[in-house]
Amino acid sequence: MHSTRSESDAAPNQASSKAPVSAATPLKARKRRPFLYRASIILRWVPSYAWQRVARSAPPRRAHLIIALANHFEPAIVPEDGRSRAPYDEQQRRVDLWCREYSVLEKWRDSDGRPFKHTYFYPAEQYDKGLLERVAGHCNAGWGEVEIHLHHGSVVPDTEENTRRQLIQFRDTLASSHGSLSYWDGEGPPRYAFVHGNFALANSARGFNCGVDSEMQVLAETGCYADMTLPPGRFHPAQISKINSLYECSIPLQRRGAHRHGQALKAGRPPRVFPLMVEGPLSLRFEDLKGHRTVGIENGSLALTDPPTLYRLQLWKRAAICVKGRPDWLFVKLQCHGMDPRDKEAVLGAQLQSFLRELVEGAADRGETLHFVSAREMVNIILAACDGREGNPGEYRDYRLKRLRANPNQTGSAETATLTSKS
Repeated sequence: MHSTRSESDAAPNQASSKAPVSAATPLKARKRRPFLYRASIILRWVPSYAWQRVARSAPPRRAHLIIALANHFEPAIVPEDGRSRAPYDEQQRRVDLWCREYSVLEKWRDSDGRPFKHTYFYPAEQYDKGLLERVAGHCNAGWGEVEIHLHHGSVVPDTEENTRRQLIQFRDTLASSHGSLSYWDGEGPPRYAFVHGNFALANSARGFNCGVDSEMQVLAETGCYADMTLPPGRFHPAQISKINSLYECSIPLQRRGAHRHGQALKAGRPPRVFPLMVEGPLSLRFEDLKGHRTVGIENGSLALTDPPTLYRLQLWKRAAICVKGRPDWLFVKLQCHGMDPRDKEAVLGAQLQSFLRELVEGAADRGETLHFVSAREMVNIILAACDGREGNPGEYRDYRLKRLRANPNQTGSAETATLTSKS
């Protein structure tokens, strides 16, 4: 099976989401039975994938393509040593360089005239006011939005209390000090999208790199409107069988892995259980590698060894991730590690620029209407679809989750942070 470096991006520590796989997976299984171990992970989702290929209709010839890039944005990343952190001056250099160079992407715009944007999932446990001010300023200039990323339970299992404290503290800091996050209908406490830095959402990786069975409940109670963690690395133990879906978690949310199952989102049925699960594409892929036909795994991750291409675009579309009843609104949630210097060409440089040029220039011929969105905007469009809205999905970028409070003097407390849908 063809693989790339990004297959084992398991992120088992708080320094980086590209850490040695030994801390994130059962080491004995990896060393003694690598083929069997990988096969066991693949077999969790391939039956679902095979069923989707049979039962799920092909995307319509003409469709709206709603694309978001979840950037696991870690200035301190040290690719060669996941337990280390880069010197502070190197972190500053990386962030400054990123913000200066990003405007090169401005020339490629979607059907609404919007530039391609990243959503910067910034790690709560690595918060630095100066670095975050630079990123938030970059976003406030129109280049993206900041959301919450968290690595925890890497050395010892985390607790529900500590996870809750970290999320609330970082949530409120982002909102009050950096003008980030959003508010449901412009009211109440800050809301946020979430990515689990170790992928082990709700302690789903055999007890590794989390420790909080009730994590989905904690996320709900602290104002998380959507989780965008999945899919994880290609052979990650946190992989679940439910793939290529937009859905509500099954209740109760307090149990381990509450996100493993849930009801698909459907047009005409507003969701009631938050956070919503917004998955990226996951499928098999067949390609030629050095003259040999190989089978690989497509998981929507952008890296130097796996850059975005029009071939991958077809796989993302074929995953047909949509709200039931709105098959012409296709949601493509991609992921990357923007601060990993190895991947710069794929997430900002020549590889991404070449892809964006082909994407935009050939969209009409492929029957695509493009919409470049942030995580928040993607969820707003999902909510609009659930409410039965029609027309141009780009008009619903600010549908329920607003960047600004209707009442700037309003404050919210942790006790009132549970997100509930409103009619």
